[in-house]
Amino acid sequence: MSFLDSLFKDRKSQPPVCHLEAEPISIETLTELIPVRNFSQDKLRAFATEAKSDVYPEQTVLFRSGEQADCVLYLLKGSVKLSDNGGQSYEIQAGTTQAKFPLSSGALHTTTAITNSDVAVLRVSHHILEGKHADKSKFTELEIPENLSENRLLQAFVHHYNSEEMEIPSLPDIAVKLRHAMQYDIGAADAVKIIQLDPVISAKLVEVANCPLYVCEVPAKSCLTAVSRIGLHATRSLVISLSIHHIFKSNSPLIKKYLDKIWRQSLYTSTLSYVLASVTKQANPEEALLAGLISDIGAVPFLNFTANLPKDYYSATDIELILPYVKGPIGARILHDWGFSEDFVRIPIFSEDWYQSQGPELNLTDIVVLSRLHSKIGRHEASELPAITSIPAASKLKDYSLSPEQSLKILHEAKQQISDALLALGN
Repeated sequence: MSFLDSLFKDRKSQPPVCHLEAEPISIETLTELIPVRNFSQDKLRAFATEAKSDVYPEQTVLFRSGEQADCVLYLLKGSVKLSDNGGQSYEIQAGTTQAKFPLSSGALHTTTAITNSDVAVLRVSHHILEGKHADKSKFTELEIPENLSENRLLQAFVHHYNSEEMEIPSLPDIAVKLRHAMQYDIGAADAVKIIQLDPVISAKLVEVANCPLYVCEVPAKSCLTAVSRIGLHATRSLVISLSIHHIFKSNSPLIKKYLDKIWRQSLYTSTLSYVLASVTKQANPEEALLAGLISDIGAVPFLNFTANLPKDYYSATDIELILPYVKGPIGARILHDWGFSEDFVRIPIFSEDWYQSQGPELNLTDIVVLSRLHSKIGRHEASELPAITSIPAASKLKDYSLSPEQSLKILHEAKQQISDALLALGN
């Protein structure tokens, strides 16, 4: 072997060198990262005193799809390519909106991350992210942000809420009777007798049984056929879903506008939840449908309270600022009073928290979170959202990949199914 051959061989065998240096992490950097920025200043300050970036050269594999994740990674410098098992890939560049979100945050990585350049990343413990929910044992307690503490609409509502004066909407009578009767192991014929006490719900149930959610060559012509086709437990969830619409009503034009918008969003989320549960086969589709419908139900009592105040007491801006902080606890309280299980009670609290994770198995909250994120794909705000592959709920999907492209494919294939279901449920 010549001297030159030996020299080149030695060069090739040397590992690539990173030209970046590990640096301390500033509080300013932490306040840019989602959801880390939600922590208190004291916690951010304590974290910043110890944290340093990790640096890697180009073409380094940061993690592989299917591997257990021991931490959450944020991209601080450089560029990373993320690829799923289906061959779809996308790039994240430091300094962009997408880089404010973790590259991956689930228990399992759903993509493979390879550096396109020298990079600096921040590793954050999963326990730190989970810790922000540790003190939320009382789901129904209102937490008021400092910037809204002087808002008079919010002050009035908090007093109203804490004084136990808030009017809880009633679970429709037909749903209460059916749920109570099903505790005694009734059959389809007995369930139909109860459902037919409400002709509107009975007719709607037949309509839903004939919509594309339930593929069947012979249309259901009676309530009994519909119940037999859907199944008793699924019927119970559907009856509640079909009867909830009457709660989203108001005589105030402004409040009606908000309620109509929330109802439409809830309908879309619920149908996506049904489709996602059906495709992944990890949750009951009818329960997923109901989960989507009740995810924002907490907005109703607050908006009804607002409708009874003088018009000069609040503005549309007040409503939009306050709603995100009150609808979760109120929704949890409603569902608790209605006798729903904790699986449902949690949904209004966590359904807009992309980084919630309540165990290793996919649950109803995960389904609603994924559906909310699905519903925003292709809209203008999508650039301000995390990649669907990066959130914990996506890592719980078994034998199924949810890349942005796969999400769009699901929505496209289910477009008519969703459209017809919205008509059936929304009238």
